[in-house]
Amino acid sequence: MSNAGQLELFLWALLALGLGAVVGFEREVRGHEAGFRTNALVCGGAAIFGLISNELGDTRIAANVVQGIGFLGAGLVIQRGHMVRGVTSAATIWVMAAIGLLVANQLWLTAVLASATVVVVLELAPVSERFFQWVRSRGAARSEAATNAPQKPVRPDEDV
Repeated sequence: MSNAGQLELFLWALLALGLGAVVGFEREVRGHEAGFRTNALVCGGAAIFGLISNELGDTRIAANVVQGIGFLGAGLVIQRGHMVRGVTSAATIWVMAAIGLLVANQLWLTAVLASATVVVVLELAPVSERFFQWVRSRGAARSEAATNAPQKPVRPDEDV
């Protein structure tokens, strides 16, 4: 492969690294696991493996990226009693690997749009969590009100 061809592959990997860094920045600012470095390296690494896979014509390399990321993701998930933490971080690195593979296949527009969508979903998480807490609290208040409401006596000749 020519030097120009190798430089082009490097630039594709650099794009993936940058997209991972953008998503990782959001995670880092919010203080979550798998922040800036992890997302940048996962996305960039997946792109490099994808580029190698494309050059060698062996799709098994890219397929094994998914397994490797699953292993990393499993390491992020922690269960303490009834609480499970790290699932969003694991899902984030999983999708960043997919975005890295998009870049490796030179689908840069899809990769950029997917990265932006990931950032939007992660940014909306606190808002959606508050909304769902509000919905659950209203449901709990309604069921409590229904159980504490005085019952009207039923006469034998009345339909229930």
